[in-house]
Amino acid sequence: MPIHNRFADLHPEITEWRRHLHTIPELGFDLPKTAAYVEERLREIGVDKLETGVAQTGMVAVIKGKTDTSGRVIALRADMDALPIHETANVDYKSTHDGKMHACGHDGHTAMLLGAAKYLAETRNFDGTAVLFFQPAEEGGGGGKVMVDDGVMDRYNVDEVYGLHNMPGGPAGAFAIRSGGLLAAADEVVIKITGKGGHGAVPHEAIDPNIAAAHILLALQSITSRNVDPLKSAVLSICTMSNDSAAFNVIPQTVQLGGTVRTLDPEVRDLVEKRFKKIVAATADAYDCAVEVHYERGYPVTVNAEANTAFAADVARKVAGENAVDDNTAPIMAGEDFSYMLEARPGAYIFLGNGEGGAMVHHPEYVFNDDAIPAGCSWLAGMVETRMPAA
Repeated sequence: MPIHNRFADLHPEITEWRRHLHTIPELGFDLPKTAAYVEERLREIGVDKLETGVAQTGMVAVIKGKTDTSGRVIALRADMDALPIHETANVDYKSTHDGKMHACGHDGHTAMLLGAAKYLAETRNFDGTAVLFFQPAEEGGGGGKVMVDDGVMDRYNVDEVYGLHNMPGGPAGAFAIRSGGLLAAADEVVIKITGKGGHGAVPHEAIDPNIAAAHILLALQSITSRNVDPLKSAVLSICTMSNDSAAFNVIPQTVQLGGTVRTLDPEVRDLVEKRFKKIVAATADAYDCAVEVHYERGYPVTVNAEANTAFAADVARKVAGENAVDDNTAPIMAGEDFSYMLEARPGAYIFLGNGEGGAMVHHPEYVFNDDAIPAGCSWLAGMVETRMPAA
C-alpha cells in the first residue's frame, strides 16, 4: 500500500503519543487527561469536525475525503481506558498513576488511530467520510454500548465500523481475523447461599452452606461437559468463594460464589443460563439452604460480518503480505464491547500481532510493541481508502 512510507516517517511521533498516553492511564469513563490529550492532537491534525463529551469522555472526529460522490461513511474505533493494575514492566515511560496501567494496549490503539487520522487529514485520498470513535470504558464499563445508545451511528450516518486489538504472541505487524464469532459473550454470576451457622464440632445442629456451595460448584461443571454441544464453545468458571466466618471452628451462615460465563453462540448462552439457575436452585434445596442468584449478561459475542471480514483481511494482506494474515484464526473467550458497535452496523474486528514472547495483556509486565504501529495505522487508513476509493 502507498501509505507505508508516510507511516514510517510518522512512526517516531506516533510512538511519542503512545508513550505519553501510557504515563497517564485512567479508568472507565473518568479519562480527563487522556481525553484532553487526544482532543489536542485531533485539533492539531485538523479534523473537519470534533464532538467531545460523548459517553462522558469519548469523542467523535470527522474527516472528509477529497470527494463525496459515494455518500458512504466508514467508522474506525479505538478504546482509551486502562486497567487497575500496578505496573512492573521495565520501561522508562511507566505509569505515573499508581495502581493504574495501560496493560491491554489501549494507549497503542488510540495512538494508531490518531496516526491514521493525521494521514487521512493530510491526503484525503478517498471518496466519502471517515468517522473516528475514541471510546472510554471498554474494560467492563460498556463504553461502546453507551456510545451506540448515544446515537453516534445514526448521527453520523455510519455504514460500516472497524476496529483492531493488539495480540501478544503473534509476530509484530501480522494480522489475524475470522468471520463470525471472534470473541465471546461475557456474563457475570454471583451466588449467595444461606444456611444456619453453628459450631464446627456439632455440624448436625447447623445447616452448612459450605457443603451446598461445594456441590453447586461441582454440579455446574456438568453444564459444559454434558449440556453444551461438544462442537460448540462454553466456559463456566467459578473464580471466587467467600463466607462470613474467619474462624476455623465456626460453620458460616452464608457463602458467596462468583464467576464468569463465556459463550460464542446465542443459543448456547441461553442454554447455559437456564441450566445454571436450575442446578443452583435444586442443589441448594437438596442441602436445605436458601439461595439467591445474580446472573448478569455482559458484552455480547463479537461477530464479524462475512463480507466485511473479507475486505478487512484483503487490506491486511496488502499491508503485511499474504503469509502474515490468518483469516481463519481461532476465536478466543475474552469479551469485547466493540460487539455493541457490530450489532449496530456491519463491520469487522481484527487482531494485530504484538510480537512473540513477553507478557499477555492484563499482566503487570505487559508492554505494547511500538514496532507494530506502522502496520496498525496502515490497516486503519487502508480500510477507509479501500472501502471508499477515490473517485
